[in-house]
Amino acid sequence: MRSKLVSALTFVCVATAVVLAQDPTKVEPNHYKLNFENDRVQVVSVHYGPHEKSVMHNHPGGVVVALTAAHLRFTDENGKTREVYSKPGETRWYPPFKHMVENLGDTSYEAVYVGVKGGPSVSVSSADPPPSIDEQTRKIVAEYLLASLHQ
Repeated sequence: MRSKLVSALTFVCVATAVVLAQDPTKVEPNHYKLNFENDRVQVVSVHYGPHEKSVMHNHPGGVVVALTAAHLRFTDENGKTREVYSKPGETRWYPPFKHMVENLGDTSYEAVYVGVKGGPSVSVSSADPPPSIDEQTRKIVAEYLLASLHQ
């Protein structure tokens, strides 16, 4: 009897973890398109039309490369909001977190998110500055990503 109870509790815990892990490409297919995935990374195209909002979802920690300018509002699972402005070619590191997104701008927002999967967790505070990237590299990456979107 005890082993059946343990098995049932294990199943409930695993099922709950799967439900809580809300992959944006599954719950937000209008905003997130899977481009590539393996056991180490997930590469996702991001598109938000003017004033569009998402539902609550999460990403593994990773790097976002903005392809267009943006004014976004992120709302985390505790209701805390943060507004973010970005320029084309700008890159930012985001730790894993659950959030909703709203495009506050009058133009579409396009980006590429490279999520890093597996391995040890790295805790990065959202107050930490993003890693720097030189302007020439930023432009090369933005041009490459824009060209790949239009192919």
